[in-house]
Amino acid sequence: MDYHAYRHALAEHLAESELPFAADEFAARRARVRQAMQGEGLEALLLTDPADIFYLTGYHTFEVSVYICLVVSAERLVLQVPSIETGPAVVTATVDEILGYRWEGIEEVIEPLTEVLAPFRSIGLDTYGAGLRYGVIRELQARLGAGRFRDDGGDLLDRIRIVKTPAELDCLRESARITSQGLRAAMAIIAPGISDNEVAAEGSRALIAAGSEFMSLQPIVTTGRRISIIHVNHKRHVIGEGEPVFLEFGSAYQRYTAPMMRTAVAGRASAEMQALRDVCRAMFEALTQAMRPGNSFDDAARAAEGALAPHADRVFFSGVFGYAVGAQFPPSWVEGTGYIARGQHRAFEADMVFHLPLCLRVPGQWGIGLSDTVRVTPQGGEPLTDNDWQLYETAGGARMA
Repeated sequence: MDYHAYRHALAEHLAESELPFAADEFAARRARVRQAMQGEGLEALLLTDPADIFYLTGYHTFEVSVYICLVVSAERLVLQVPSIETGPAVVTATVDEILGYRWEGIEEVIEPLTEVLAPFRSIGLDTYGAGLRYGVIRELQARLGAGRFRDDGGDLLDRIRIVKTPAELDCLRESARITSQGLRAAMAIIAPGISDNEVAAEGSRALIAAGSEFMSLQPIVTTGRRISIIHVNHKRHVIGEGEPVFLEFGSAYQRYTAPMMRTAVAGRASAEMQALRDVCRAMFEALTQAMRPGNSFDDAARAAEGALAPHADRVFFSGVFGYAVGAQFPPSWVEGTGYIARGQHRAFEADMVFHLPLCLRVPGQWGIGLSDTVRVTPQGGEPLTDNDWQLYETAGGARMA
């Protein structure tokens, strides 16, 4: 049975059986995108980012390294996938047509895709998005003319995706619940002599047992001096007496992730550790006060900088006080549709959702990180996660108040 026959046989039994949302949710998303396309003078979108394709069709798979694309026009949605993705395309996606190509023959995407795109004179691309392959675009432009392609397709979709629907907010709340369970389980085993791998393993077990799908980013656990190095992860390091342990988890529920950071101490936290915790909390308060419709991302960043300023020469901070989260795929849960940082002048809107990753690192020593995933409301930022913004202290396996 070849993949064409497989697709048709599977469709008889399981077509659209694993759609993550009801049909009216997808219809509303498509209507918003098509209205925006009309306003921008775009006849079609050529999308290659797995998260964008998921947003409009429900298509999802753990194999995101292969070339896939979605053509969106006023009348049709055409999904192109390799042969090994025939099953997920039939079961998880709602589209008008599925085009296949042999997994080992990516050059086979060109002719059928050219035929699909040929009627359109203005085709939007996400030129900064994931999955866009130069060889494919080069061949399409050679056949259809480079003048048909525009680079504003990604911006159009980002403006829509960053504001979450009620169904999306429900998924983020469920992710938040699962994330919290994973963090609690991981922190409960922290003690001197335990390795960072053991903590990550317990957290992973709890996340999956509580209902997480495969995660966009695996649980992050670092200890002691390694916390001061941004973006390293567990690596068989044993926790020492009095050392801080940094944890950042994010479960996936229907591909939506609400991350959270916690910091535990294998013993009692020092006064300096508590002082940096206070700075993180002050930054969070400043951010959530500023995260109101009409204020800009830049406004919120400047407010948080005020709390950080007295310590800015001593600690490293990434410069991004928040980033939008939603439905994502490996290798990251960062949505990429918006960042709370200096120079970002977009205005907040109700029901945008951001992770606020407030981690302060003392180079070569340690770091303190705490965070929540926060929804924008008219009253300010409303946490979806349940961080208590305290350092988790242990002694002899018991938590200290």
